[in-house]
Amino acid sequence: MTLKRSIAPSIQDPVVFDYNLPPINIQKLDNGTPLYWLNAGVQDVVEINWVFPAGIWYEEKQAVAQATAGQLKNGTLTRTAKQINEALEFYGASLKVSAGNDYTTLTLDTLTKHLPSLLPIVLDVILNPVFPEDELELYKQNAIQRLLVSLCECDFVANQQIDAALFGPHHPYGRYTQKQNIELLNASDLKNFHQLHYRFARTQLFMAGKVGDAEVRLMNSFFGLVAHDISEYKNTTSFETLAYPDKQIRINNDPNGVQGAIRIGRKFITRSHPDFAGVVVLNTLFGGYFGSRLMSNIREEKGYTYGIYSSIGAFTHDASLTIHTEVGSHVIDDALREIYKEMDLLCSEKADEEELLLVKNYLLGNILGDLDGPFSIMQRWRSMILNGFGIERFHQNIQTYKNITAEELHRLAQQYFDKKDFTEIVVV
Repeated sequence: MTLKRSIAPSIQDPVVFDYNLPPINIQKLDNGTPLYWLNAGVQDVVEINWVFPAGIWYEEKQAVAQATAGQLKNGTLTRTAKQINEALEFYGASLKVSAGNDYTTLTLDTLTKHLPSLLPIVLDVILNPVFPEDELELYKQNAIQRLLVSLCECDFVANQQIDAALFGPHHPYGRYTQKQNIELLNASDLKNFHQLHYRFARTQLFMAGKVGDAEVRLMNSFFGLVAHDISEYKNTTSFETLAYPDKQIRINNDPNGVQGAIRIGRKFITRSHPDFAGVVVLNTLFGGYFGSRLMSNIREEKGYTYGIYSSIGAFTHDASLTIHTEVGSHVIDDALREIYKEMDLLCSEKADEEELLLVKNYLLGNILGDLDGPFSIMQRWRSMILNGFGIERFHQNIQTYKNITAEELHRLAQQYFDKKDFTEIVVV
């Protein structure tokens, strides 16, 4: 077949494409730890994730989850922090540790050929951290300094306050770190948290890139030999959601502030709810991408802000939906009025087919991008696995994104975007 360069190729909308998530391999290591792995890509690179249920949800002392994650690489029984960092730099590798609401994740990015040299270091970091007192004191000083600077910013305070307003200030998803929480941390707190929650009996491993049976055997030779603590962990801490009764809260954070942060949010449905995929489409239309209604009105037409978005924060145990923007302090009331106007329109009028098609193509186009590359493919698998879903959830979501109607979106809007269900926070 002769390629005719004078004829442009046909253009098709993503909504007409077929979507298939490449399958992954599931391997039980010798000790029972699950390893999910994907051999894909053309470059000799690999990314490995060790995911522990060791996030903020599991804290018995506030701020300890992030401190433990932040100090994990700062020395082991056999290696100093300098030796660990120098080894990573020598091999051109990256090892990041991040603690979220539910999980703590270690992420190693490296050339595949360097795994034999790097995996013993990662194993040592996970199993044998010593949490040196001097490193912890430096961490605390830096964390307090960052916190004090951030507390001067209206958007930071607004993010703290909307979570506290929705979930309650003592709930893991609602409480926020204060200066005294950091000051009270000690090495024993970190050691106890690590001992309880960094257990291989409860971790899941994910590996993607240019890998195969040899790399699986290598992973097993290090991480499949770790003895599992057979005692069952029980989280005895109970959390009650005590949302703020006041639906409108204004905070004067800076008497001379010329900008205000707006957060409007509500408790929301989790990923397991049958309406979740539909409200993803609805939220995208409302404020979930650059062409959304909120952006078109409040940025493009009114010029009140550089950006305004609505996002769904779906965690393991609960969820929220939040509208967030920063505007000049002199147009706060005008911006609020326009946000609620768009919310009312969402509930009172059905979207037209052209707008709905644009949103569908945006969502499906993003998925097309995610299916190009081993790391993004594994990230999508990891999200499904950690939420207890299989491949059928992927296909269900695709069908919803393709076929949801304006009538269905209108029903969802009336159910989930009633403005009386939202709490409003304004910080200047």
